[in-house]
Amino acid sequence: MDKNNGSSTTDFILLGFSDRPQLERIISGVVFIFYVVTLVGNTTIILVSYLDTQLHTPMYFFLSNLSFLDLCYATSIIPQMLVNLWGPTKSITYAGCVLQFFFALDLGATECLLLAVMAYDRYAAVCQPLHYTVKMHPQLCQKMVLTAWLGGLGSALTVCSLTLKLPRCGHREVDNFLCEMPALIKMACVYSKVIEITVFALGVIFLLAPISLILISYGVITQAVMRIKSKARWRKVLNTCGSHLTVVTLFYGTIIYMYMRPQNSTSQDEGKFLTLFYAIITPTLNPLIYTLRNKDVKSAVKRILHVMIEK
Repeated sequence: MDKNNGSSTTDFILLGFSDRPQLERIISGVVFIFYVVTLVGNTTIILVSYLDTQLHTPMYFFLSNLSFLDLCYATSIIPQMLVNLWGPTKSITYAGCVLQFFFALDLGATECLLLAVMAYDRYAAVCQPLHYTVKMHPQLCQKMVLTAWLGGLGSALTVCSLTLKLPRCGHREVDNFLCEMPALIKMACVYSKVIEITVFALGVIFLLAPISLILISYGVITQAVMRIKSKARWRKVLNTCGSHLTVVTLFYGTIIYMYMRPQNSTSQDEGKFLTLFYAIITPTLNPLIYTLRNKDVKSAVKRILHVMIEK
């Protein structure tokens, strides 16, 4: 069997649910609505965090980075997905597939680290309130965010280079909505133990290690919350920490289930719906979770709207 990868200019076919056109129409409408909400919600958080001086704190610095990351993640995936769902062809160029694969990995790994950084920020705010502003100074916050972005970049370069070297034997059909790792690995005509070990090792670094740090942080936070006597401060801590913990559960739960299991143990349809969830729904829910449960953000939005109306 010829094990060459074929021409790098050959388009790939993103199958999605092409065998069920009625379902694709429903999915395309849902995806479009979620994308609009993602754009509006995350852009609002970024603008409000920048314009309102009362939100110039480490928590909202990290939150604006998370919103920017979600915007980039959704935009790297959804427009191409909508074109394929609405159009007669389901193709994507080789270069487009590589870029989509790279950015999905890069931004996903960065979010794993950023959520751990945000958990540490909540730990410092709740458990060491008197030293919080000194400890979480702007230079440290910037370095932590930069480390998360560089870590995501390194992991994406590693996994992309290994996956794209796999021989495809002329296979062009990607059995998903987008070019992501499980679908691309299934296209290969050989089994690669190196990739499986590499993905597992990176999974430990970018999934299990951060989630362990997050759980430890919230374990200590829970102990501190139990000692808080002020009901107002107790509610504020629960609101801010509860929002972050909800986002962590949605994001890590789906990603760990998707990537930390053997690639052949997930059914095709199950993998597609999981992809839809973490690629489309999670970036949409993040701003809603943070704004609906956060009085500071809602108050800041009202102040900015009031100033704009007065002008």
